Amino acid sequence: MCTVVIDVADAGSSRLLAVRDEDPQRAWDHVGAWWPDEYPGAVGIRDRRAGGAWLAVNPAEHRLAVLLNRADVLDLPDAASRGSLALESVTGRSPAGTPRMHGFNLLEATPDAARVISWDGIALRETPIARGVHMIAHDDLDDPGTPRIAAWLPRFRATEPDAWVGLLAETAQLPAEDDRAIIRDNRPHGYPTQSLLFCTATVSDAGVQVHDQALPRPGHWTPE
Repeated sequence: MCTVVIDVADAGSSRLLAVRDEDPQRAWDHVGAWWPDEYPGAVGIRDRRAGGAWLAVNPAEHRLAVLLNRADVLDLPDAASRGSLALESVTGRSPAGTPRMHGFNLLEATPDAARVISWDGIALRETPIARGVHMIAHDDLDDPGTPRIAAWLPRFRATEPDAWVGLLAETAQLPAEDDRAIIRDNRPHGYPTQSLLFCTATVSDAGVQVHDQALPRPGHWTPE
């Protein structure tokens, strides 16, 4: 149940804020070049268990990708890991056909364009991201049926990207179990995941910049 906010600008650039929700027992590594042999040039946040990435960038190719889970229409008990998707994307290989994976939203950004590739177990589809500020979580882009998008997208659209982290802190005044929360504790909703970190990133002709920041404790903006 991760969340991404993206601003696609006219001048060939995108700004992004991404919050990662994951099981706190699942170890991860901060942004680094963890795949020098299999994905040379890729840098990202590594999931130690499966070896893949939630967010990845390729500075030389000016590419960024973020992986978000999405509900399946079909049950796929033997599905492959989705952790390779962001890494494949930033090396120029987007998903195609009928992936044998659980549902996902894969946000891809380059200086020229941004899009979301969605898979629900039946159909793979592409949604171009138009100029302006948008949000995505576990459903469609800017989905008004997603409470956190309905609650906060107007505020993000009214706030300069440089101030988005401050707005994210404001959203954390909501209880982490609230459906409108972005800094989340999803356990009351039947999932073991909690918000663990956030990233800010810029993609432009000048290159890619990314910074990640762990939360002081899962599902909380501030320490006890």
